[in-house]
Amino acid sequence: MPGESPFRADFNGLARAEPGLPVTWYSDPDHHAREMRAIFGHGWIAFCRVSDIAPASWRAGPAGPANIVAVRRADGTLAAFHNVCRHRGAEICPHGAGRLDRPLMVCPYHQWAYDLTGRLIATGPARSVEGFVRAEHGLIPAGVAEWGGFVFVNPAGGGQSGFEAAASRDLAPIANWPLAALEVAHREEIEVACNWKIFWENFNECLHCPGIHPALCDLVPIYGRGIMVREDDPDWRARPDAPDPRLAGTLRAGAETWAVGGKAQGAALPGLTAEDVARGHTFGVALPSLYVVGHVDYARAVRVTPLGPVRTRLTAEWLLPPGRAAEPGFDLGRIVAFARQVMAEDAAACEMNQRGLSAAPFAQGTLMQEEYEIHAFHRWVRERLAETDG
Repeated sequence: MPGESPFRADFNGLARAEPGLPVTWYSDPDHHAREMRAIFGHGWIAFCRVSDIAPASWRAGPAGPANIVAVRRADGTLAAFHNVCRHRGAEICPHGAGRLDRPLMVCPYHQWAYDLTGRLIATGPARSVEGFVRAEHGLIPAGVAEWGGFVFVNPAGGGQSGFEAAASRDLAPIANWPLAALEVAHREEIEVACNWKIFWENFNECLHCPGIHPALCDLVPIYGRGIMVREDDPDWRARPDAPDPRLAGTLRAGAETWAVGGKAQGAALPGLTAEDVARGHTFGVALPSLYVVGHVDYARAVRVTPLGPVRTRLTAEWLLPPGRAAEPGFDLGRIVAFARQVMAEDAAACEMNQRGLSAAPFAQGTLMQEEYEIHAFHRWVRERLAETDG
């Protein structure tokens, strides 16, 4: 009925079948541009690791529809700007990273120079001209925040408090992991021929797990039932403390982490509770661009970057304590290989989904009971679009 919640109150699930998003939203270039402006152009985007920007250094690259440069001043504070000279719009810093010889950013085209607050200091060889007010031509600031060793930027602006208001709830589950103290031990990128939303939809359900992820379902038996956590089972209250991994959502008996063989590589990370260790995996999400999964011995972060209406880049980083990967007996390959297999399986499923949606003879798909997180994601997308359209 109108006004009733679509979500069940007694377990995690939808109370009724719900329509998906319009299928045109997964391939139409005009709609994709709308999402880039509304969602990625006004959202907090995972930009890089904090360690990627040393003092007196910069890092530049895309953040949604924007071209952003982040700089670390000599005192350690961080700033971010649109990477566009206010003269005639040239890119100031090439995509990548570099050090600053002086506390200035100088446009290579006509040598307009900006200090690290974004203030225009000099206009190169251009002479002073009537009507030009230097103070009105500083760099356009972008929002910047730090969390868990990551740098986030927001093309629309904002600071640390704005980031925390937007993301703290969904990142809270991973708060016990010492992410800021971990370093990138391994990084991989893959490009997937799918819309960015298809990736997040796949992430947000496990109905696909029995048919797509045999090794993962063996490691996490509840996934083999097509659900993600204990409370997804309509009958969970009848056995709320049952230790069976198929009911509890924990790892199979004898397994400790997500790795080939299921054995932890090295000591447990500091700060984890007994519950954190027992779960075997804990997810934190910062839509639209990042999720982090914490395990007893490492964490893995995946950044999601739309490259076009039907192409998405995934950047995976395996995070470990400094020096851990070099310790005797540590086998980084076992944890990388397991996640690589799961990501490859998900990529193939997402591409299959994209191929079908690109030629679907219907207007919308249908969400079933177990796809409650997808419905919540769809609401989030619609709300972000409405905020900027209005």
